[in-house]
Amino acid sequence: MNLNATLLAQILVFFILALFTMRFIWPPLIKALDERASKIADGLAAAERGKADLESATKHAEQALSEARNEGVRRVAEAEKRAQLSAEEIRANAQAEAARIIAQAKDDANRQVIQARDALRQEVAKLAVKGAEQILRREIDVKAHSSLLDQLKAEL
Repeated sequence: MNLNATLLAQILVFFILALFTMRFIWPPLIKALDERASKIADGLAAAERGKADLESATKHAEQALSEARNEGVRRVAEAEKRAQLSAEEIRANAQAEAARIIAQAKDDANRQVIQARDALRQEVAKLAVKGAEQILRREIDVKAHSSLLDQLKAEL
């Protein structure tokens, strides 16, 4: 066998195989590698988007939690304010009611004092009339008058 012919045949087979490989094997292989690279890039981009979405959701959740806390604090402050206003209103109503009751009691006491004075005046008037009646019935005597007057004083 001739070494040159073998070498030439091997070179020819090599080029045919290289052409066949470049023509039929490499394009699907390159396409598969490109698809795989694009899938990996898409997956990495999706992971980055997911990370960004997670961070955004975390910030949104923290903001919502902060707003909820602030709303809770505001509601508690409102409730305390309403409770204070209600307590002050109740206190004012109680003080007004107490003042009204005291005023009514004073009016009642004044009426009773006036009634007692009127009753006392009527009694004094009756006694005075009675005393004058007794004085006029008896004869006029200083000693008799003084005893009747003493008796009238004792009755008053």
